[in-house]
Amino acid sequence: MRNHTELHEFILLGIPQTKGLETVLFVIFSFIYLFTLLGNSLILTAVVSSSTLHTPMYFFLGLLSIFDMLFPSVTCPKMLFYLSGQSHTISYEGCAAQLFFYHFLGSAEGCLYSVMAYDRFVAICHPLRYMLIMKPGVCVGLVVAAWLVGCLHATILTSFTFQLTYCDFNRVDYFFCDIPAVLPLACADSSLARRVGSTNVGFLASVLWFSVCVSYTRIGIAILRIRSAEGRRKAFSTCSAHLAAILCAYGPVIIIYLHPTPNPLLDAVVQILNNIVSPMLNSLIYSLRNREVKSSLKRVFHNVVFISLE
Repeated sequence: MRNHTELHEFILLGIPQTKGLETVLFVIFSFIYLFTLLGNSLILTAVVSSSTLHTPMYFFLGLLSIFDMLFPSVTCPKMLFYLSGQSHTISYEGCAAQLFFYHFLGSAEGCLYSVMAYDRFVAICHPLRYMLIMKPGVCVGLVVAAWLVGCLHATILTSFTFQLTYCDFNRVDYFFCDIPAVLPLACADSSLARRVGSTNVGFLASVLWFSVCVSYTRIGIAILRIRSAEGRRKAFSTCSAHLAAILCAYGPVIIIYLHPTPNPLLDAVVQILNNIVSPMLNSLIYSLRNREVKSSLKRVFHNVVFISLE
């Protein structure tokens, strides 16, 4: 990545139109962030500790929990740092790293949602061949592909953004370094970087959304063909949590990058929903609606209490 600028740091101005609310926001986001880490850690513990959950579906759910801990960790610690009254500055390299890992983890998680939709399609539409199709090697290959796609996507966006020259003005009017907030600070023509960014995000989001729609269209047709009401209810329950998580993830992305709002505060709220709130909701969705995960967590807590009392 070439760097033609003499800038050594940027200043993050924070969430627009929230001056004077730093203490309240610090308390709120600290709670959400800690709850996100705790909730997803519990899900990961449940998946790892229970042999009955060592299946492709829960393998992907465990990985999603890891993503949901890493994704808000890209932006939240720095935001909490300056909300607590500390420095708002971030180094040039730190800004580039924040942008890269935000898009890397975000796009890789989007790919994982598509993989999970395909997994549900195979489980419901081809139950007798499920373990044959979703072999361990296939599952690992799909996850590696998701990581590679995320890495390529983030590398392209970060390279086009930070090959530009950034001059004297270094105030980022946002709570972290993202493309729409950083590009206006460039003193060179940023039109190519804008086009590449919107095209890249739009193309990837469209492909992933299309793959999810295809999987769930096939799943919906298969569910309607199930004769018993109990069978339809059980099939739908295995997909409802995943559908809710997808809606929480894809909705803000479409608004942020493909149809941005003219209100900076509303745009920041939508970004917070995507980056901070959605990972917390995932832990709630999958833990409260999944009977197997709840049973595994109960066994874990029982074992911990039993061992502590010995």
